[in-house]
Amino acid sequence: MRIGAIEAGGTKFVCGIGNEYGEIEDRISFPTEYPEQVLEQVISYFREKNPEAIGIGTFGPIDINRKSATFGNVTTTPKPGWSGFPFLNTLKREFDVPFGWDTDVNAAAYGEAVWGAAKGLDSCVYFTIGTGIGVGVYAEGKLVHGLVHPEGGHILPRRHPEDRFEGNCPFHGDCLEGMASGPAIEKRWGMKGSELGENHSAWDIEAYYLGQAVTTAILMLSPKRVILGGGVMHQKQLLPMIRAEVSKNLNGYVSAEQLLTGINEYIVLPGLGDNAGLCGSLALGLAALELK
Repeated sequence: MRIGAIEAGGTKFVCGIGNEYGEIEDRISFPTEYPEQVLEQVISYFREKNPEAIGIGTFGPIDINRKSATFGNVTTTPKPGWSGFPFLNTLKREFDVPFGWDTDVNAAAYGEAVWGAAKGLDSCVYFTIGTGIGVGVYAEGKLVHGLVHPEGGHILPRRHPEDRFEGNCPFHGDCLEGMASGPAIEKRWGMKGSELGENHSAWDIEAYYLGQAVTTAILMLSPKRVILGGGVMHQKQLLPMIRAEVSKNLNGYVSAEQLLTGINEYIVLPGLGDNAGLCGSLALGLAALELK
């Protein structure tokens, strides 16, 4: 099989061709610019590849209601030119194949459930912490959508007692994304997270906010695994700090061995590494082909 995959991120688009085993055979990437420029490159790439289906995992918010007149559109994003853009229909006009369509984080959660760190489990939560913060939810063997789709990056955490940063989200100010995304780290400290030392106080504050978010996901959704991806999680010291925050927050309340003695195997990095989003989009395309 030749399945197309699009991981539409806030910083870059990644397009690829893969197979039914989750193997990426070819890929290309380019910056996320205005939609007309980006889609021209996407269309040019897939015209030469002849995919049997295409899966799209995209930054959001997006319209996933198939009965809606704006199904397949990006909705209230602050990215210039993308709000209201008919992303899915633009590609449907070019390619007569089945399409999978979901958020980038739901795609990553699905990829991890099919081929990665949550393989064999019927639930997981996937956080991406990078240019933005997103949360994908896979529960009882299917992706969760509901009214729209999960937007866990915009929950309102308690402030760290030593943090005076006003927040970086244009909609909510000091929501999780506004306090803990890559751009929030850079704005707060005046340099990128990759330039901060591993013992910098930034990471205590980062772990504090992300620990709250993971704790909330555990209490609300009771997933069988929590997976933390995205560029910020390349800081190796951060994962154990988040686990410690979660343990402190839960304080033994949830009586599950995975949390009491096995938290290192419960809160993990993506099994698919930085391919989680692209492989998840591949899985969306494969599922769309199977439903044809």
